[in-house]
Amino acid sequence: MNVFQPRFGSYAAAILTVTIWAAYLLGTRYAVSSNFSVEEILILRIVPAAIILSPVMLKFGVVPPRGTNVIGVFMLTVGASALFPYFLSSALQFAPASDAGILAPGTLPFWAALSAFLLMGDRPNKVRQFGLLCIIAGALSIAIWEILLTSSNGTWRGHLMFMSAAAFWSVYSVYFKISGLSPLHALSIGTFWAAIALVVFISFRGNADFSVIPINDIFTMALLQGVLVGLISTLLYSYAVTNLGPAKTGAIGALTPVLTLLGGWLFLGENITANKLAGMILVTFGVMLASGVIQTFKRSA
Repeated sequence: MNVFQPRFGSYAAAILTVTIWAAYLLGTRYAVSSNFSVEEILILRIVPAAIILSPVMLKFGVVPPRGTNVIGVFMLTVGASALFPYFLSSALQFAPASDAGILAPGTLPFWAALSAFLLMGDRPNKVRQFGLLCIIAGALSIAIWEILLTSSNGTWRGHLMFMSAAAFWSVYSVYFKISGLSPLHALSIGTFWAAIALVVFISFRGNADFSVIPINDIFTMALLQGVLVGLISTLLYSYAVTNLGPAKTGAIGALTPVLTLLGGWLFLGENITANKLAGMILVTFGVMLASGVIQTFKRSA
């Protein structure tokens, strides 16, 4: 038991993050398929978080640490806080939540390991490498199969945006680790600059009109997007990254496909095809290898 006690809180934070992410994907798919535009989703994601975090912004500031390179500044300001939710929300207009669970969080370990290797020199061992191959193979099998069957309805666009979102988040997680920022400070920096970017974006797009949306739906979506996802899950994820590292946290986050696939079937009426089920199993097996959980159990036995 002593093997797990020091990091129990970090693993718990990662698992709670997974649960919130699954709810986020399901809720956002429902929202953009019904009354909400992508711009409205972004407003409800960023504005409540910015209001709540305003005291933190005033206390700690909103400028990334000195010495951070251009890519790092970009990722710490708008990469995860603005582009990540934009790509995911836009993608969910074209593809179901079950695809999102496999192709966004499902590919996080691959992108996280690649980013950690390129930026930090963190090379995964052979077991983790095999796990990463299983994950990317499972994810790509879903993407390629769906493209072949549904290429005419734009599903492929959603798939590309899902994987782009995962890449943005993984690069952010590495730069967050390098920055030495606290989770709360990093979140306040990202939220501030996301709010600035949102003002510019809405000025050009302007596709936001809450007058036609029931107030209960607005409140529920604001709670999900702005509080649970925009604040709580980001803090939990940052805490897990600080203690477990970006690659291992990303691997645990890839368990989201299981919850999203089941949730999509139960709540949104999405089909569970044999190909999706096989891809999910392959991804989940890869997660177990890439996260090092199996090796940890062997050492403690």
